[in-house]
Amino acid sequence: QVFLIKERNVITPYKTVRGRTEHLFQLDVAGKLGDVVQTLHQLYRASCLDKMGDQAAMITAILQSRLARTSFDKNRFQSISETLHMECKAEMVTPLVTNPGHVCVTDANLYFQPLNGYPKPVVQITLQNVRRIYKRRHGLMPLGLEVFCTENDLCSDIYLKFYNCQDRDEFYFLIATYIENHVTEHTAESYMLQWQRGHISNYQYLLHLNNLADRSCNDLSQYPVFPWIIADYSSSVLDLTKPETFRDLSKPIGALNKERLDRLLTRYQEMPEPKFMYGSHYSSPGYVLFYLVRVAPEYMLCLQNGKFDHADRTFNSIAETWKNCLDGATDFKELIPEFYENDSSFLVNNLKLDLGKRQGGKMVEDVELPPWASGPDDFLQKSQEALESQYVSEHLHEWIDIIFGYKQKGNEAVAAHNVFHPLTYEGGVDLNSIMDPNEKVALLTQILEFGQTPKQLFTVPHPRRIMPKLKSLSRTSSHSVSITESPASPNEESFEDLTEESITLAWNNIAKLKLDEQYKIHKETITGIAVTCNGSSVFTTSQDSTLKMFSKESKTIQRSVSFSNMALSSCLILPGDTTVISSSWDNHIYFYSIAFGRQQDILMGHDDAVSKICWQDGRLYSASWDSTVKVWHCVPGETLSNKKHHFELLAELEHDVSVNTIDLNAANTILASGTKEGTISVWDVTTATTALVTKTECLNMLFCCLFAFFFCTDSRHLLSTGEDCCFKVIDVQTGMLISSVTTDEPQRCFKWDGNTILSGSQSGELLIWDLLGGKVTGRIKGHTGAVMSMWMNEQCNSVITGGEDKQIMFWKLQY
Repeated sequence: QVFLIKERNVITPYKTVRGRTEHLFQLDVAGKLGDVVQTLHQLYRASCLDKMGDQAAMITAILQSRLARTSFDKNRFQSISETLHMECKAEMVTPLVTNPGHVCVTDANLYFQPLNGYPKPVVQITLQNVRRIYKRRHGLMPLGLEVFCTENDLCSDIYLKFYNCQDRDEFYFLIATYIENHVTEHTAESYMLQWQRGHISNYQYLLHLNNLADRSCNDLSQYPVFPWIIADYSSSVLDLTKPETFRDLSKPIGALNKERLDRLLTRYQEMPEPKFMYGSHYSSPGYVLFYLVRVAPEYMLCLQNGKFDHADRTFNSIAETWKNCLDGATDFKELIPEFYENDSSFLVNNLKLDLGKRQGGKMVEDVELPPWASGPDDFLQKSQEALESQYVSEHLHEWIDIIFGYKQKGNEAVAAHNVFHPLTYEGGVDLNSIMDPNEKVALLTQILEFGQTPKQLFTVPHPRRIMPKLKSLSRTSSHSVSITESPASPNEESFEDLTEESITLAWNNIAKLKLDEQYKIHKETITGIAVTCNGSSVFTTSQDSTLKMFSKESKTIQRSVSFSNMALSSCLILPGDTTVISSSWDNHIYFYSIAFGRQQDILMGHDDAVSKICWQDGRLYSASWDSTVKVWHCVPGETLSNKKHHFELLAELEHDVSVNTIDLNAANTILASGTKEGTISVWDVTTATTALVTKTECLNMLFCCLFAFFFCTDSRHLLSTGEDCCFKVIDVQTGMLISSVTTDEPQRCFKWDGNTILSGSQSGELLIWDLLGGKVTGRIKGHTGAVMSMWMNEQCNSVITGGEDKQIMFWKLQY
């Protein structure tokens, strides 16, 4: 039996010739004739074996024998001075074909030399160009390695499959060690933080998640999966402002049509274990080639024994395909990334393929587009706009939960109607435990052709994206208006916009902070800094038990007040610049009148040291080592008539151990408290009455003494630092640890804008951190002891630090 493929170089279904025939082949290289005949004899003997398992075993033995007789040709090295680090056998993976050969890595390059010299005698990749590498699961085995020389490209430079796990891991280690000096290794969490903050698009984020979940364009059984976004394929105009234009991203494709889902659930309930809701998957080689048949027809013919699919089952129309995904009994497929890229050739029959005639007599040509698209390029552009739209940005995390996240497996998957055949999941079957080679081959074929669920990346709910409308919460006020509500005319920049711009500019240049002045004004460590609105007076507290008022103009101490003989822990100035509040280790909170230069009031608030205080809208929040945070309503007294402040305890927030620090979000709705054991509790303080404050979240993840944390201006993220020498970014809504950056030494205090951190270290330096890159980008010499407190003005261009060295330092940004 002979298959005739691409006669006269035209791609058509294979022709089959049966019976005795003779065929003449001519080789390009005459000297290889003996090798070719010998290999043909061996492969012929393998094909005569009855069982598939035996055939596969013999073919593997032939291949390994050939590999063992050859080695990498060192003459192929780019330079004679290159040092070889490792050489081994491997295969280069491309769609539907793996090409065996030898791979080696030197101190400068990665090389792959295929046995058959195809696609070229040697594939070479310069290590300096490598940007990302991923370990891969290939054929359900942890043997793959994929190398990218780009940051945001879908296609890799090489995909290798090794013959054992040790070779793969050693190879990965050699390349990773080389590139870690040049490139930061990204995790799902670090990409998530970039996506949440708008640094990467929805498309780029999905691309990176697919990569991290073992999806590759070189492996059709694990091709990147992208969601159907648009649900409207009939309107003449696509309206991206209407929610009904979009597919419900919180449900898998199979659950979008209620009637079909009810039928599937009935079958599911009657099914014996192991149960599954869907008899097919949302991504498989057949589905990928269904979409790509016009640009990859030879892959389709290879996969389907030399035939194209029936004309009516071919990818004919976007609207028809969507309708079938909604209504079809076995069609639950999602999309591929090509739908959100710039190459529309997969929608057009440029190769003039004969894909057959439909029932109505119409030939299969280009894909029929929805009325709102003027052509293939316009269709892709509108699809991209839909993917990056506000609606999708607000709901994409729901789809990620289903495909890559916590709704992928277990009870959550059942509740989300997201249960597929057990063989589609990672770890669904252990191929090594199956001894029968025929059963193993059959099972592997079924797994590779049926579809595979991506590797699970998240086990807790995925946080939402921070939308620009939330960014309108400015650093100092919750009353600023968003861009869309701004009263300024479209051509005019509002005051808030200019303020935001100047703040962004300041943070971009924060490494240019220069020491302006320094003064030794206390006898012990400085614990708190507060500055009046006009910036003329600086109040500091210290472990020497005094509150001091320092004048910037005269550069002298104007007041020194001692409330008790115990250390003061923090201070703040009330609105109007008339009163300073100090917290003390003697369990009290002291109110000091600036105008009258005397102690106004004492609040005996706690049973142990008061560690931190916050003030907002007539409410005082106090944290203490007595394991409580108290919320007080405070009515100011009239100083002249000596009427005292009136304090009403609204709520007492109980903790298990000492509370070290607290912070309020910009909208004054959420209070976070951190303990000496490292737990962070998040409280909804809008409910603060005498009765109740709701504890929305307890984040038991840090396990070390906390020094400080602060909300970001968007109120969605907390950044904490503690004894464990780590900066940790926590998503407030889900409690998920999004990012962790390890520091060389403890950082005692900091300020941040969501991306950049200015921190005060144990050694006294000021450090600038790139949070997304996870590295220090600048160091500024400062105190001779730990930096214990830090104040920053509203414009973020002036900083004051206080240290263990009893000094305060004034820093100015000098562009």
